[in-house]
Amino acid sequence: MRLDRAVDAYLRHISLERGLSDHTAAAYRRDLAGYVQWLAEQGLDDSDEVSAATVAAFAAERASAQPPPAASSLARLQSSIRGLHRFLTREGLATDDPTGRLRPPKAPQRLPKALTIDQVEQLLDAAGPAPADAAPGDLLGLRDRALLELLYATGARVSEIVQLDVDDVAHGDVLRVRGKGSKERIVPVGSYARAAIDAYATRARPELSRRGTATPRLFLGARGAPLSRQSAWLIIAAAAERAGLTAHVSPHTLRHSFATHLLQGGADVRVVQELLGHASVATTQIYTHVSVDALRDVYVTSHPRAR
Repeated sequence: MRLDRAVDAYLRHISLERGLSDHTAAAYRRDLAGYVQWLAEQGLDDSDEVSAATVAAFAAERASAQPPPAASSLARLQSSIRGLHRFLTREGLATDDPTGRLRPPKAPQRLPKALTIDQVEQLLDAAGPAPADAAPGDLLGLRDRALLELLYATGARVSEIVQLDVDDVAHGDVLRVRGKGSKERIVPVGSYARAAIDAYATRARPELSRRGTATPRLFLGARGAPLSRQSAWLIIAAAAERAGLTAHVSPHTLRHSFATHLLQGGADVRVVQELLGHASVATTQIYTHVSVDALRDVYVTSHPRAR
């Protein structure tokens, strides 16, 4: 099968049948476009012409590029290629899978950078006023405070939060979150976040909504359009600057902080796994390394022979 047609068929498969997000599908499209271009430069345009040696040569060339690509980028690239050829073989569109021996690079395990509880409070205060302190007309302050309170209270990804509709937060102290692969999970919402959402929804969102076309989305921009993921990043970066936080702060920083603070407070790792929407507990266990200091403090204060 011609490689360009093969890629189109595979991308339709992962988007329509597997339900991968537009963001993930776009990343796979970029990876496979580079792969097909490289194969064309080798004089190959049919999937049956690709051998294991061809795939290995492509992977080796990409790994030796300068500057060196991140291990995570190489792993995703190889995942894209492996997924393409497995799909073609499974659907009978190719005779063999040349990626059987392809092994992804081992990504270095980086500990997530979490804020302290005091730093989170500084960030939230810098984002916008607490509901009781908000001045009339401070629409964006109420929105930004609700956005950050919700990110920290739920540990949800920023893409999940900006896709929320008003009805999604109308369930009292729980939130329905649609995660990767359109999987839905229920996450509790604490009283601080609930108060911030209610204040924004009743005192700010109606006015923002009047500035644009009707939309069910919860978080709106200054002109009434749904808030984008990029705008949410900018809101958090601006709040971090106002709070004087010198470390890089992103939406994922709040997700890391959510998980770390739960584990430090004694939450079971499998509960945190469920709240984060991780498919495997192994993904969540990286956060347990962040709590070593807390474990050491408990040991020192509790064990009779610790000192």
